[in-house]
Amino acid sequence: MQIFGVDIGGSGIKGAPVDLDRGELSEPRHKVLTPHPSTPDAVADGVKQVIGHFGWSGPIGVTFPGVVTGGSTIRTAANVDKSWIDVDARALLGERTGCGPVTVLNDADAAGVAETHFGAGRGRKGTVLMLTLGTGIGSALFIDGVLVPNTELGHLELHGHDAEKRASTKARDDEQLSWEHWARRLQKYLAHVEMLFSPELIIIGGGVSRKAQKFLPLIEGIKAEIVPAELQNSAGIVGAAMAAGERAA
Repeated sequence: MQIFGVDIGGSGIKGAPVDLDRGELSEPRHKVLTPHPSTPDAVADGVKQVIGHFGWSGPIGVTFPGVVTGGSTIRTAANVDKSWIDVDARALLGERTGCGPVTVLNDADAAGVAETHFGAGRGRKGTVLMLTLGTGIGSALFIDGVLVPNTELGHLELHGHDAEKRASTKARDDEQLSWEHWARRLQKYLAHVEMLFSPELIIIGGGVSRKAQKFLPLIEGIKAEIVPAELQNSAGIVGAAMAAGERAA
């Protein structure tokens, strides 16, 4: 079975049809830049462009970089325009794309769902934490495979700052940090999260997971097992499609 997944990020909007039996993209993903300002109408046009590239019609799953309640309503918008808050994303995207039904969920939750079914968290019990490092830091927390939605742990305070302002991939790029310097920041953040939740497994996702060998060996003092996401930066697309597939079923 194939369902279309779209992953809205602070810097890019990417999507592809997904084979739900294998948890893999059926075709190479298509990506457009997230518009600036990233208003609801502008981002919806970007989603329409990504879907139109494949000529897709039918159910779609869409991730959003913020809290999503009721599978539709946007409650926070840290890395996109604040005009998203209180928007009915399901209705907006359905109307703009002509596709449906539309399923909307938090981006890190989607990535975590994909990783726990098809990737690094497959078959793992206990407390598992997925962290997506990119424009911000997204989080997905699982207890015995069950998602605790909308955790938003990237906004924990760390040394007087939002953690994602210090330890995200964007922070590393903006400040031109070495891998060693950035790994020390990430280590402090992971130690804080571990103190709060005591996960057995931490999965590091986002595009930087492709370069895990450059920074994971530098992180010390964390009791949890730390591994890169197996689906890497496709996890959000796969998880979005999985959520849409469940709703369609």
